[in-house]
Amino acid sequence: MQELKLEQLTPADFAPFGVVLDKDLAEKRMINEGTTERFHALAMADTEAEGGRTILSLFRGQPRVFPYRITMMERHPLGSQAFFPVTNRTWIAVVALDDDGRPGEPRAFRVPGNTGLQYGRNIWHHPLIAVGEPSQFLVMDREGEGDNLEEIGYPAPYVITEP
Repeated sequence: MQELKLEQLTPADFAPFGVVLDKDLAEKRMINEGTTERFHALAMADTEAEGGRTILSLFRGQPRVFPYRITMMERHPLGSQAFFPVTNRTWIAVVALDDDGRPGEPRAFRVPGNTGLQYGRNIWHHPLIAVGEPSQFLVMDREGEGDNLEEIGYPAPYVITEP
């Protein structure tokens, strides 16, 4: 078993896997007669392959118990996925580059509770890892025909010892 260290999240470090959805980095527009701040185009859905369409869902993730073992990864070949926390709790994202059709060595990021992520299409990632308490996320992803989920296990687990 290999220990997986949590990294500080930066847009540059996460760029090979997708986009950091941080309102402080977004274009800000004042709308509704100056009463509303719009953090414009945080994410651009990539969901239309093979006739797919973009949907918005609410996920409630149960907190994981640490140490936590990373035994598998998943990817969505037909669409991107964006996760944005609603409950303002830190969460963990585990991602990996492709290694000849399998997930490569994973990287784990501690994600602030006011920051979302968009995984690019076909990017290996672990399912949602909530920390401490149940956490809710708005999730933008693809619905439609086609095989849009691939799951592969690691030969030996990686472990995150503490959040």
